[in-house]
Amino acid sequence: MIWGAVGGALVAIAALGYAQVALPEQPLLSDYVLVSGGLVPVVVGMLGMAATCVFLAYGLAVREAGRSAATRVLLLAGAAGLMLSAVFPTDPHGVAIKSLAGEIHRWSAAVVFTTLPVAGWMLARARSALPRWNAVRALAVTSTFALVIYLASHPASFISPLIGGVAYYGLLERALVLAEIALLVQMSFAILREHRRPVTIPTAPTCSSPAPPPTTAAGPQEHLAA
Repeated sequence: MIWGAVGGALVAIAALGYAQVALPEQPLLSDYVLVSGGLVPVVVGMLGMAATCVFLAYGLAVREAGRSAATRVLLLAGAAGLMLSAVFPTDPHGVAIKSLAGEIHRWSAAVVFTTLPVAGWMLARARSALPRWNAVRALAVTSTFALVIYLASHPASFISPLIGGVAYYGLLERALVLAEIALLVQMSFAILREHRRPVTIPTAPTCSSPAPPPTTAAGPQEHLAA
């Protein structure tokens, strides 16, 4: 199931990368659904990332059900948010009245962006200071930092005009998505390595040296024969 999580992350990167390269540039990744040919890659990318969360939660349930309950709840909440974001598209820019689907999309995305860094931090919090868990902690902090800057630079924020956020808030959103995908992949590999059983190679039995043949007292017999 851990490799299923990695596969879902690769599908998400490929689909969103295709939208970024092959379609007209949009401010946010979710805006590609509003252009011709953008629905499929955006939906596939979100569902691939949701599958990563589900596979990772299942892998945790199998390997360490006792101490990963809170992390699994956060991962499943992130998967639900991704699926809702895929079903309910965002609103076009400049509309005065926001639709119900657009509101669901925005709040679902907020759930995704907040739950996944917390899940990574909680999973790595009680672990030993091994490099793989240090990487999980670093990516969780990076995702949180990127989320804070993204929210501050978003045009809906009152801070955005002060920091010129309109010029780069789309780039920050893409960096946030990539950081969270990398976080999920690193969590998957860290769990896989921690629970990998050492391979025991059976040793061949040692061959004992053959016993020397019994010696016969031929000397006295030859003497009598003579």
